[in-house]
Amino acid sequence: MEKINVVRPSMPPLKEYMEEIKSIWENRWLTNAGPKHQKLAQELKRCLDVPEVSIFSNGHQALEAAFSMFPVGSEVITTPFTFASTTLAIASRGLVPVFCDIEPDFYTIDPEKIEMLITEKTVAIAPVHVYGNLCSWHKIQEIAQKHHLKVIYDAAHAFGVWDGDKSVGSLGDISMFSFHATKVFHTIEGGCLVHNQPELSKRFAAWRQFGMFDGEEAEILGTNAKLTEFAAAMGLCNLRHLEEQISMRRSAACRYRERLSGQVGLVICKEQVGIKSNYAYMPLQVLPKRFGKSRDEVADRLAKRGIFARKYFYPLTSAFPVYTERFIIQNTPVAAEIAAQILCLPLYAELTKADVDRICDIILESSI
Repeated sequence: MEKINVVRPSMPPLKEYMEEIKSIWENRWLTNAGPKHQKLAQELKRCLDVPEVSIFSNGHQALEAAFSMFPVGSEVITTPFTFASTTLAIASRGLVPVFCDIEPDFYTIDPEKIEMLITEKTVAIAPVHVYGNLCSWHKIQEIAQKHHLKVIYDAAHAFGVWDGDKSVGSLGDISMFSFHATKVFHTIEGGCLVHNQPELSKRFAAWRQFGMFDGEEAEILGTNAKLTEFAAAMGLCNLRHLEEQISMRRSAACRYRERLSGQVGLVICKEQVGIKSNYAYMPLQVLPKRFGKSRDEVADRLAKRGIFARKYFYPLTSAFPVYTERFIIQNTPVAAEIAAQILCLPLYAELTKADVDRICDIILESSI
């Protein structure tokens, strides 16, 4: 049978993309904040309901730009239950990641455990919206204001998510969105920072252009992180189909819930009340003592049948040797348990009901 990968990038109609890139042949502006880049920035402001958008070649470079604002040696409280990029962006800017445990329902940073980690060196909190689940942002904001800390959200999974009439992009001081090919919205590779300070936009524009504000001299330590016009064109096309893509993902996610909810030993992450989800991922928690099989055994059973799920996030970033050898690592037992049990099942717009049923049949067979 046909192989099913954990993700499948969405693509606009070829004719639409060809039409979008036609003008690039006319103006020969291929990169460095060209017309497509500028148009995409404006469209993102509208879509995310934010005043400022700074676009980068990828989400990781965007995160590094955000953390470049803090003095070397400062501490940033974050979560170990995340992709490698979050922790790397902190550490590579000379900052110290301080790992906070997560809460068990939505796998996001536990706000009740943040304050005990704050020291005189703490400058920011870096929570992660996991699988499109929003952090407890009200509580996080209260803590940040109380201790005069910045909040930098890794919102790589949360493009298109809303809390009532509040866009996820309006939370905290800065939010980073990834536009990697596997995301709900993508530019093939790309990312952005959203915020409400025009001066930050100037700094970030310089940061992605070797630290140059104007002219030929670098005034800050930056890098080369410019988005190409072809990537921006892909983003402009994909943005037109965003709601359609989310709706198709919702259908697949609902089928998973119909098939797997209530199964002994399996936990499907519940939906957050009042949140408009983007259905970015379908995490399944496998409780081995109750289900009779471990997460790894379920993943292996699926793989043998041509279905490739992902142990995501595993291992915790706090377990990476590069950090255990360099930093004091905090104990995060909830995150450790979840990381050993979590399996992200295939989820993308073109995933059919028959595909989901095939996946669920194999999972449920593994309990026999």
